Amino acid sequence: MTKILFICAAGASVGGGHVMRSLTLAHALAERGAACAFKTTLEVAKVLDAFAPDMARADSDEGFDAVVFDSYALAADDHRALAKGRPALVIDDLADRPLAADLVLDSGPARRAEDYAGLVAPETRLLLGPAYAPVRPAFAALREDALGRRAGTPPVRRILVSLGLTDVGGITGRVAALLRPIVGDVALDLVVGGGAPSLPTLWALAAEDPRLELHVDTQHMPGLLLEADLAIGAGGSTTWERCVLALPTLTLILANNQVAAARALEAAGVTPCLDVAAPDFDTAFGKAVEGLLADERRRAALSAASTKVCDGLGADRAADAFLALV
Repeated sequence: MTKILFICAAGASVGGGHVMRSLTLAHALAERGAACAFKTTLEVAKVLDAFAPDMARADSDEGFDAVVFDSYALAADDHRALAKGRPALVIDDLADRPLAADLVLDSGPARRAEDYAGLVAPETRLLLGPAYAPVRPAFAALREDALGRRAGTPPVRRILVSLGLTDVGGITGRVAALLRPIVGDVALDLVVGGGAPSLPTLWALAAEDPRLELHVDTQHMPGLLLEADLAIGAGGSTTWERCVLALPTLTLILANNQVAAARALEAAGVTPCLDVAAPDFDTAFGKAVEGLLADERRRAALSAASTKVCDGLGADRAADAFLALV
């Protein structure tokens, strides 16, 4: 049995997305007979406790046949020191530093092999584009249902707000406050992690506003995406989940590493984007949401463009490629 160690980043500044997408890849590898474990820090353990309590944990990097890295804080020297000659896969989005790996997975929609020129060895295989995006099988399983549901251009009855488990800067509370005066009787599903800074405010709002429903560390994201008619989403790895289920989305850029992918998808007509750091964000956000609520043709066009981006089978492709190497 091939034993594979995952070394990931997590925490208030980087969120839980690294662990979540690595979990998806780990499950795909396990389905193919591999034994996977995560090297745990306190922050990584919190994500595992909430979403994969049965996933094996490792205190040491010894005894493994291969290593998967998903951390922007690690570069080529770190990869070599930790892999110790074992086959390695690096999950990346940035193409901004040297990497030491046999495989590099970067699901950015505008990513090209030239972006990694001089950053990886000539023999490194690059798995590029949304076709390799690690998306949980539960999303792909609902794809046909979602496409059928979107085909009728339904009115907006539910808006899903999903801006990252760590709710960087309390963005979920800020967005909820902006949405409440402009959405009429539309229901708002607000997804946050248990440590989200917005949580106390959101609980108070939900107690007085029946349109708001909180989902804390939810295990039911595929169903929430299926039932939603519009999403306000972060420009991270959950982008691919929304694309698989053809959910029209207003994307909010919360970090620099999200800019390239979000803007590429915007240029392709997949999702409008707003940078939360922009000085006119509040005004632009209100106008964008009101426009999407009023324009069913625009929502239908976004849905149709989204479904062409990603089919949800990227983890399977990446797992097959890595195990063939190992």
